[in-house]
Amino acid sequence: MKIRELASGLQFPEGPIAMHDGSVVLVEIARGTLSRVTPDGRVHVVAELGGGPNGAAIGPDGAVYVCNNGGFAWHTEADGCFRPIAQADDYSGGRIERVNLSTGRFERIYDTVEGLALRGPNDLVFDAHGGFYFTDLGKTRPTDMDRGGVFYGRSNGIAANVIARPVMTANGVALSPDAKTLYYAETEGARLWAFEITAPGVVRKVGWPSPHGGRMVVAAPGGHYQRFDSIAVDAFGNICVATLLHGGITVVAPDGRSTSHVPLPDRYTTNICFGGRDMRTAYVTLSGVGKLVAIDDWPVPGLRLNYEA
Repeated sequence: MKIRELASGLQFPEGPIAMHDGSVVLVEIARGTLSRVTPDGRVHVVAELGGGPNGAAIGPDGAVYVCNNGGFAWHTEADGCFRPIAQADDYSGGRIERVNLSTGRFERIYDTVEGLALRGPNDLVFDAHGGFYFTDLGKTRPTDMDRGGVFYGRSNGIAANVIARPVMTANGVALSPDAKTLYYAETEGARLWAFEITAPGVVRKVGWPSPHGGRMVVAAPGGHYQRFDSIAVDAFGNICVATLLHGGITVVAPDGRSTSHVPLPDRYTTNICFGGRDMRTAYVTLSGVGKLVAIDDWPVPGLRLNYEA
């Protein structure tokens, strides 16, 4: 596969969205912004969100919805890898924000679910009904950490509901091509989980020993030291998981019986999305080195999202 570098010098990019004009909208978590990378590699700030903008997605109204984790503390390793390590000293609280792409104006639509505060919202995906599933990774501090959850919200801001809680380090989230399965990636255990969707915002749960009612699809494939981050689904239903430490994209079959790994030159490969006319271009955030790259001629077309811009 040929890797094209689209932009460098980004401050821990995440949440890429492939736009029809060839640009890519993404967040820079350490910079606190929603930014746009144009085809010629220029970077423009769309909105100064503060905190820790994380996952992002286009909603039914054309706005960008952003999971804001409230902020990280940061560390640079001896080899130059830049990474989050804990909750920021100036942590500003978890929330979901809606951003007008034309004006950069933004508003908060959720900071609690069923009476409990969001701690570190991480990623989201919209269904065809205008609602969105989103994860809360929680926050880590020197002596303790939060357990997060998986939730369902609505673009109109009507009360969100719990899909599963508590869960451990819920990160990327995606839907199967038939929209009958909800996937989420667990970071610490490098596990991929699935729920059967029975109605918008409603899932069927399995029993014990599942810790939260989800079905485990795969756990730490290949025996490598790794963590799972954000995910995208291809047109055949394979789940493409951005993989930390064992840097690259891990591709998991829907039944979990087969996996493969696409290595990339950053152990903090954090996210992937698909774009281009034939959905065969993979846009990947290499966050530890601050780059956005494109991989042309991905073997399988990506799944088109319900809302695009």
